[in-house]
Amino acid sequence: MSGNHDAQAHRPWRQIVRRKSRQINVGNVLVGGDAPISVQSMTNTLTKDAAATIAQIRTMTDAGADIVRVSCPDEESTAALKEIVKAVNVPVVADIHFHYKRGIEAAEAGAACLRINPGNIGSNARVREVVQAAKDHGCAMRIGVNAGSLEQELLEKYGEPCPEAMVESALRHAKILEDHDFTNFKISVKASDVFLGVAAYKALAAACDYPLHIGITEAGGLRAGTVKSSLGLGLLLQAGIGDTLRVSLSADPAEEVRVGFEILKSLGLRSRGVTIISCPSCARQNYNVIKTVEALEARLSHITTPMTVSVIGCVVNGPGEAMMTDIGFTGGGKGTHQVYIAGQADHRYSGDDIVEHLAELVEKKAAEIAAK
Repeated sequence: MSGNHDAQAHRPWRQIVRRKSRQINVGNVLVGGDAPISVQSMTNTLTKDAAATIAQIRTMTDAGADIVRVSCPDEESTAALKEIVKAVNVPVVADIHFHYKRGIEAAEAGAACLRINPGNIGSNARVREVVQAAKDHGCAMRIGVNAGSLEQELLEKYGEPCPEAMVESALRHAKILEDHDFTNFKISVKASDVFLGVAAYKALAAACDYPLHIGITEAGGLRAGTVKSSLGLGLLLQAGIGDTLRVSLSADPAEEVRVGFEILKSLGLRSRGVTIISCPSCARQNYNVIKTVEALEARLSHITTPMTVSVIGCVVNGPGEAMMTDIGFTGGGKGTHQVYIAGQADHRYSGDDIVEHLAELVEKKAAEIAAK
């Protein structure tokens, strides 16, 4: 990003003070402490179809996923997990429910983490076996509490899903792992209701120092789910809460990753790829801003170098926005537009292919940064 943009990050009203959490390892990804907030997603292929699952994980990795979760409901899935783990270059979390043997098999297959609630897998002896498998294979765990599947005892105690019930459930599961001398775990307390989820996470953040996996579960389709997740995650992240996140959408899993990064980028918590600052367009625009931005986003999807590009239709806000970005484009009269580099007027452009011209400037800038 440009120097002017970086300077803003040091202004008090832009600062986010992250909650101090202990740090764990999920494969080669650090979660918690001062590690970057990681972005993860989950496959929706049949895990036993290793080829399809590997292909989807690679697509998610291309989108920037730091961690990927797969469901392991049966022995065929954990058998395929060994092949999947070897074929991808991100840590794989095995999603386990109820059957303790799946957890042992997943750890043995190379899962970097087990998403499992120890209180739901049976006797103390079974928990001990799963914990020992995790220890033997360097496997982390995630305690995953969901408002929609709270223990009946807690629902009877509190009358309904509420923050207190969710936190009590999470700490109860955490105590089981602690009693087995296992602390390499993170916790989530997800709800589909934004208010419930945010309140539960805030209460849990105050009650323990374990790293937190945040998300608004079952948020909906691409548009509605993005809005809902952005609200919930934004409230938590601005409060310094969250060490890893998943955006849960009824959409292509790679879209979950892209939305997750956009949320983090908007708050200055992660930098990846091109951030486009663009106007909504109006009668003053001197070129078609909406179509230009749409095409430019697709054209620059391969760029991973952090960079800012302003695409503004006229001179009302164009020069000011350009001062804050690496590359700026402001619409001008008679088909002649102004291009800015690092906040300074650089040259005029009157060609027919704005998208390609800007893309070439971005690619050149990315190459220069990579060469340093």
